[in-house]
Amino acid sequence: MLSADLRAAVTSAAEAAGHPGPWHDVGLRDGGAPGRYLSMLPLRLGPAPASSPDRVGSPAPASSPDRVGAASAMASALRSLPWIDSAWPAVGGYLTITVTPRALADVAVRVTRAGPACARSDALAGTRATLPPGTPLTAARTWPEARDLVAAQVTARLAAAAGATVAADDMERSWPPGFPAAGAPARRGTGGAEPDAAAGAPAASPVADAVAFAGPDAIIYALARIPAKRRVALCPGAVARHVQANPAYAVRYAHSCAASTLRWAAALGLATGEADAVQPGSLAHPEERALLAALSWLPEQVARAARRGRPHEFTSYLEELAETYQVCRTTCPAWPEREHDGARRDGTRGARPADACTVRARLWLAGAAAAGLAAGLELLGVGAPSRL
Repeated sequence: MLSADLRAAVTSAAEAAGHPGPWHDVGLRDGGAPGRYLSMLPLRLGPAPASSPDRVGSPAPASSPDRVGAASAMASALRSLPWIDSAWPAVGGYLTITVTPRALADVAVRVTRAGPACARSDALAGTRATLPPGTPLTAARTWPEARDLVAAQVTARLAAAAGATVAADDMERSWPPGFPAAGAPARRGTGGAEPDAAAGAPAASPVADAVAFAGPDAIIYALARIPAKRRVALCPGAVARHVQANPAYAVRYAHSCAASTLRWAAALGLATGEADAVQPGSLAHPEERALLAALSWLPEQVARAARRGRPHEFTSYLEELAETYQVCRTTCPAWPEREHDGARRDGTRGARPADACTVRARLWLAGAAAAGLAAGLELLGVGAPSRL
């Protein structure tokens, strides 16, 4: 995917500038516009300049120890790549990189074709992670215990997707070994609770009761988004609500909307067609470009959350991706909505597709949204239903 390509390109540029690394994390950040990215890697390559200029002037030679010199040499190497539109060192020494419109539009095709693999990368190759025991969620006796269990299992999945070797039971495993789902059902008859030796019956468990009421997907998602050391006390009724204000529902609902778009398109005899239907100008609306940019971050967000051991950061990304897709879906529908003239119930008008090429390009984009959201939910151990 695009952000994974950028990481590899920045690493190669650093090597060309005389800094071989290894660089597993090149510090990619959002550049403030679709298709624009920042890399903080030059900040690690040498001491800061004695004084920072008001604006970037003539770049320092590659052999210079200061950060601007390293960034300038790297920018020069990056500009030689055909899919890089521009690269330049910003004040302070970090890199600003802009990809071509073609490279950004291609995200729709690449993510759709990759399917579940769209979240994978080699960002953590050569590192090791530990796969915790496949304890069912319903076996947790307290909410903190349940949160820690989900966090450990999700972090292991994220690490494996990012290329780490995951070890469990003295056996090395690599993706995809069939990691145990955090919400795997407990053994029949136990209800997921530990037996009470004195009473001879399962002890009460708020976690097991919540899973029985709201379902494992909603509870797992809600637990995964709670940071470590934060107080945990879920309300099963709130987590189970089918409203957009409930993140556990909103992300799965966005996936179902994307899947429904493709399903309805097939019923209408519409198809994505060949990949060349996706041209730089066919997905040029700001909301389409925003969705392409959000999708481009998927593998790097997986690696970042795994590297930090913070699965809640990945759920935050999925929620932003889901919201971005929903805005794009209503603003740029793949075909005219039910009113047929482009008018919506709120009185606004969507950017109706003007031709068959636009329809096909938007269907590719819907396919990418469906694939990206499904891959993310799978890494959380949460189902991605096509209907909700």
